[in-house]
Amino acid sequence: MPDAVAALLALMDAPTRSLTAPVYNVAAFSPDAAELADRVRKAFPQAQITFAPDARRRAIVDSWPKDVDDARARRDWGFRPAYDLDRAFDAYLLPNVKRHYARG
Repeated sequence: MPDAVAALLALMDAPTRSLTAPVYNVAAFSPDAAELADRVRKAFPQAQITFAPDARRRAIVDSWPKDVDDARARRDWGFRPAYDLDRAFDAYLLPNVKRHYARG
């Protein structure tokens, strides 16, 4: 989320002459369920995580592109994501999970 907001602000500040496209993609990380579970277990070793793929949802996800090409955003206005999975997890998800369970 912070990368998307930063991208919008950077795009607004970019010199018009450097913009070569009417639409830009921005990308960061795209973990699968197993990667998320691994990251949760790293923070919470006792976590018991289960998941079962849903065939209908899987078909939707499988129809999406495997990667988002953000080369124009990188070239035209210097987009660079600041967050990877670990940083996003540590900065956003982990504090909220801890806060939730601290309430009891």
